[in-house]
Formats: sequence, C-alpha cells, structure tokens
Amino acid sequence: MKKTIVNMLLAIIVVVAVSCETAEYTVSSRPARPVFVRPASPGPGYVWMDGNWIWRGGRYEYENGRWYEPRAEHWHNGHWRKVRGGWAWQPGRWR
Repeated sequence: MKKTIVNMLLAIIVVVAVSCETAEYTVSSRPARPVFVRPASPGPGYVWMDGNWIWRGGRYEYENGRWYEPRAEHWHNGHWRKVRGGWAWQPGRWR
C-alpha cells in the first residue's frame, strides 16, 4: 500500500512538473541519448515511461525512465522536434 501511494505521488509530481513547464529551450543539435538498460518490470501491467530531458543550468540533462502503475490514460513518450534554429524537447505526457 505504501509503495502504491509513493508511486502515485511520483506520477502526480511528474504530471504537474510537465504541465507547469511553459518555456521552450532550443539547442542547435539534439543531445545523444545516454545508454540506459531498462530494469525488469516490477509487476504485471506496469507502464514504462521513457527518460525525459530537463533544462538545467543552461543545458538539457537526461533523466532515466521508470516504471509506473497503469492509469486510465495512455502515456506518450517525449520527443525532439525540429524548430526554427534547432531542436526543442517536447516532454512526455498522459492522454
């Protein structure tokens, strides 16, 4: 039960952080995705959320992905999109 509550709180924090992010930062080239081995699922039905790029200290930093308990919405992973002058990160989100 405690693990479920912690996972739900983490998911809420991620959703709030992503929805509050309004600034778009452009880089001339997409950063290389770090090598990351996905750990085994903690149980049946868990959803894998790919890693996310966060703007910190004037550059993008990669955060590893993680497993979440399933929700009614479907998770759409973030992606790089071409913009004028370079690339911008479009964060993942629940739909």
